Amino acid sequence: MNPDSPLLLDTHVWIWLAHGESRRISRVAVRAIEDAGSRKAIRISVVSVWEIALLESKGRLELPIPVAEWIRQALDRPDFELVGLETGIAVESCGLPGAFHADPADRFLVATARMKSAVIVTRDKRILKYAAQGHVKAMAA
Repeated sequence: MNPDSPLLLDTHVWIWLAHGESRRISRVAVRAIEDAGSRKAIRISVVSVWEIALLESKGRLELPIPVAEWIRQALDRPDFELVGLETGIAVESCGLPGAFHADPADRFLVATARMKSAVIVTRDKRILKYAAQGHVKAMAA
């Protein structure tokens, strides 16, 4: 793994960081996130924004403030860059190599990591297994 690669935070990792719950993330991943932050190389996908809003609307995620305000505050960091859903990412999500599950959010996140040459930081076992097959770079959170 290239130590200069940007990191793409999976939605749950971003939530943990925003809530000050870095203890839920491995020390190795926390150090990598801190290093990427010092290089302004942390990426958040707009798909994670959508996922958080969806989880909150379904009552599966409780936030201390309205979701739009939470997202604005959670993105308000100089080391974060919001990555949009570009045409290439949308197309890539439909043609991922190998076998990958059908969850659209995960497909978009993996495609984003692949297209942006980023390492996805996640605890998702399916993404980590896919990475072990060599299809995307990932780091266990």
